[in-house]
Parts: sequence; C-alpha cells; structure tokens
Amino acid sequence: MDRKLTVLDLKGRKGARLVMLTAYDAPTARLAVAAGVDVLLVGDSLGMAVLGYDSTVPVTMEDMLHHAKAARRGAPGAFIIADMPFLSFATVERALDNAARFLKEAGADAVKLEGGVEVAPVVEALVRAGIPVMGHLGLTPQTASALGGFKLQARDEDGGRKLLADARALEQAGCWSIVLELVPAPLAKLVTSRAGIPTIGIGAGPDCDGQVLVYHDLVGITAPEFRPKFLKRYAEAGEAMRAAIAQYAAEVRAGRYPDEAHSFGMNADVLRRIESG
Repeated sequence: MDRKLTVLDLKGRKGARLVMLTAYDAPTARLAVAAGVDVLLVGDSLGMAVLGYDSTVPVTMEDMLHHAKAARRGAPGAFIIADMPFLSFATVERALDNAARFLKEAGADAVKLEGGVEVAPVVEALVRAGIPVMGHLGLTPQTASALGGFKLQARDEDGGRKLLADARALEQAGCWSIVLELVPAPLAKLVTSRAGIPTIGIGAGPDCDGQVLVYHDLVGITAPEFRPKFLKRYAEAGEAMRAAIAQYAAEVRAGRYPDEAHSFGMNADVLRRIESG
C-alpha cells in the first residue's frame, strides 16, 4: 500500500470489492498489508482469537488500545479501524472519550461500533467530533446472548425490516460504512443496493461491497472444529505450526538441537586461558 487510504477513498469504493482483515499485532498487520489487504480491523474478536475468552464481552479498552498500537507499528501506512469494546460507548460522553483515545493514542483512522437505531445518537456525536465511524449490524457479538447466540440473524420479515431501518439510521447518522454479519445473502444484497455507503460482509453473501474475515480463521490457527458455513480456510497454518513445534521438541530431547551449525564457536587460545586461570 503506497499511501494510507482515507474515508473518502473508501466511501468511493461503493460497488467495488473492498478487502478487510483483522490484525491484532505488528507481524500480522505487516503481512496483511504486504498481501494487498485494503483495510485492517483491530477487532474485539481478539478476545476469542487471541486472549482465550469465549466471547468479546470481557475485552477492555486497554486490551484494544494495546493491540491497536501494535498493529499500527506493524503497518504504519495502513488504514486501521478499531472496535469499540463492550460498554465503551454506552453514553455519548464515554464514546467520545474512548474513540478519541483510539485516534490519539493508537493512531487508528476510524472506529467501529455495534448496533442500529439505538446507537445513532452516539454515531452522530462521534462524526460531529471528526471521528469516522463504521457501523455493525446483523450478528453483533457483544450482544450475541440476547440474539440467541452466534447464529444467522434477520431471517424473518420483522428482522429484515429492522435491519433495513438500522442500516438507514446508521447512514443518516454519518457512518461511512457498515459491516453486515451473519445475515441472509439476499437481504444483504438488498441492504447494499439501498445504502449509499459501502457494506462489508462476513457471512452475508457475495453482494456486499467488501468482505472481512478473522485472520486466525482464514489461515487455520483457530480450533479445528470451528468451521461455520461462511468460513473458507485458505491455509492450515495451525497444523504446520504444531508439526514444527513437535519437531523442535523431539530434536531437543534427542540432543540433535542445537547442533554445531546452530552454535557459536570461541577462539581456542582464549578458551585455554580461561580454563587455566
């Protein structure tokens, strides 16, 4: 990426194919940018992908800032979005304080928050303050328990109408884009066709303006049994990593590592003087 994209550039990608990927550390951010990813998301999914939680709820602002700073160090020229974690935007005042920290302390370019009509006043306040906001509809992991778990959303008429209303409210409030997670593909296509801002899908079919995946899922370093229908694993890096670690352990136990090729020598005269002294 020769230069950092701007929100105006990204809003102009409506109808294009925007590539977004999560990154929680410097090496991943560096690899993603080198591979041609357009936008990096420091998602609160790090709670499950990295920190070992069973949901995103325990993730704190300090967790998010720590990882957003790392991603920025790894990809200084990338466009980086940081997730607003659970309850960090419960009030307008709290949202302004926390979102400002992402931009000022971590160098993020935008923030993402979950919710529809109910968070529109927060979005409006952030946008007025000059903070770009990405919305997030459909499955909203921070409130997944209230939605019946991690499963497809907006499957009936009421749910579909609410999704459309929420998307319209977020756009009117000033969001520059919206993530659609785990919604039927035809409904995501309808939302995308009506929205004047880009939609980014995850489990929302092929007709969104872009797609996002969790890096650890894409490369196969999450639990082998985690295989939702929408996920395509592009590598099985977890198995390659396990095999490498197993080989290392076996060679250490057998005395084969380190060998002479992986050890440092010393001047023989110096060593004799040390021994005799």
